[in-house]
Amino acid sequence: MRKYNIAVVGATGAVGEEIFRVLEEVDFPVGDVLPLSSARSAGMEIEFKGEKYKVKELTESTFQEYEVDIAFFSAGGSVSAHYAPFAVEGGAVVIDNTSHFRMQEDIPLVVPEVNPEDIAAWRERGIIANPNCSTIQMVQALKPLDDAFDIVRVDVATYQAVSGAGKSGMEELVKQMQDFFAFRLDESEHKAFVHQIALNVIPHIDKFLDNRYTKEEMKMVNETRKIMHKNIEVSATCVRVPVLRSHSEAITITFRNDVDLNKAFEVLENGKNLKLIDDPSQNLYPMPVIATDTDYTYVGRVRKDNFRDNILHIWCVADQLRVGAATNAVRIAQKWIELEEE
Repeated sequence: MRKYNIAVVGATGAVGEEIFRVLEEVDFPVGDVLPLSSARSAGMEIEFKGEKYKVKELTESTFQEYEVDIAFFSAGGSVSAHYAPFAVEGGAVVIDNTSHFRMQEDIPLVVPEVNPEDIAAWRERGIIANPNCSTIQMVQALKPLDDAFDIVRVDVATYQAVSGAGKSGMEELVKQMQDFFAFRLDESEHKAFVHQIALNVIPHIDKFLDNRYTKEEMKMVNETRKIMHKNIEVSATCVRVPVLRSHSEAITITFRNDVDLNKAFEVLENGKNLKLIDDPSQNLYPMPVIATDTDYTYVGRVRKDNFRDNILHIWCVADQLRVGAATNAVRIAQKWIELEEE
C-alpha cells in the first residue's frame, strides 16, 4: 500500500495531539511526518509510533520545502486562511479543522458517515472542511433517522465540555476547582471563559450575533443543512458545562412521518459508528465518562414525544476532541485515499 506524507499544523495543540494518536491507532499509511506550529512552539518534540519528531515552524515556504500529501490544519481560522492555500499550491490536500472554510460553497464540508460523496469536490480548491464538533456528533445520529422518517426540524441543547476551548479551557476548570477546595474560588481568574466555569454552566459559546444566537449555535444550524443537503429547520442553544471532555446534546427531532419507536431503535443500533446505550431499568445511558477517549457517538434516552407521534427525543454524547475533530479528520483522509486509489 502506498504511504502518504502527513503534516499536522497545530501539532502541539489538543486536537493536533489527538490527530497523531488516531493516525497511529488506525494504522494510517503514514510515510513522513511533519509536525508544524507557530514559532513559539517550534523546537518542541512530538512522539508518533515510538519515534520523536521535532516540531518545525510553519512558514509560507514550508510546503515547497517538504513534500506533503495530506495536511491537517488545526491551529485557528486565521492560520488556515493564510497558509492552507500554500499547502494546496505545494501539492497537499488540506483537511481543515477550523471554521474558516466550512460555509464556502466550493469547499466540501464532510462527515464521512453522512456525506462521503462530497469529498470528491476537494479538487475545486484542494481543501476539505471538518465541521464543528457539536455538529458532527449530531448529524451522525440524525442521518439514519432522516433516512427512515424524513426530518423536517431539529431543536438541540448542547452541554459542551471545557476541552472545546482547548487546553486552556481544561486547565482553567482544573485550576478553579483547586481554588474552590482551597477556599479561594472568588480569587480565581477566568480567561478561557467569560464567567467562572467551575460549579457553573454558561449558556454562551462564541460571540453573540444580531439574531441573538451565538456563532456556535449558528454553526450548528448552517453546517447541518449543508452536510445533509436539506433545508432542515434547526435551532440550537449551546451551553458550556464543567466537564473536562466529551460534549452531550439533548436533541428533539420533528419528522414528516410518524415515528415507529422500535424502528428508531433499530436504525440507531445499526448506524455507522453509533453505539446505542438505552436501558432505563439498569440506569444505562450515554455519559461523557463513557464517550471520552473513544471514536463512537453514543445515543440513548430515545423516546417518542408525549403529544405528537412525529417527534422523537434523544440524548447524544461524543468525545469532541476525537469524534468532533481528530477522528473525523482522519476518517476524511481515509475516504479521500479510497477515492484517489479507485
